Amino acid sequence: MQTKNDSKELEKLKPHLIVQVIQYMPNAVVSKTILKRITGNVTLSSFDVGEELAEKLSPYDTFVQIIDGQAQVTIDNKVYTLKLGEGMIIPSHALHQFHANEQFKMIITVIKSGYED
Repeated sequence: MQTKNDSKELEKLKPHLIVQVIQYMPNAVVSKTILKRITGNVTLSSFDVGEELAEKLSPYDTFVQIIDGQAQVTIDNKVYTLKLGEGMIIPSHALHQFHANEQFKMIITVIKSGYED
């Protein structure tokens, strides 16, 4: 598996057709930073068929939305299939993993503030 990360943010005050901002690459997961701040970030990712990201935990709630194709998401050993246009909040501290049974693109939003309570 090849992983490519582009940490340069999108240009402000310019319309972007988000699904076209990132392309598929053979045998790769590609990520593009849309917005990155201390309080959270928004990232765009594309997965070629058969690719996956290793299981991980996040200390923050994470919102994912599928903008092309469909994704298999495993959260705490339960498998979900997210289709085009669907989104889901992955709870903080939940073990999760993404797998591409077909190509897909998603937007990932992590909000780090609000945990001061």
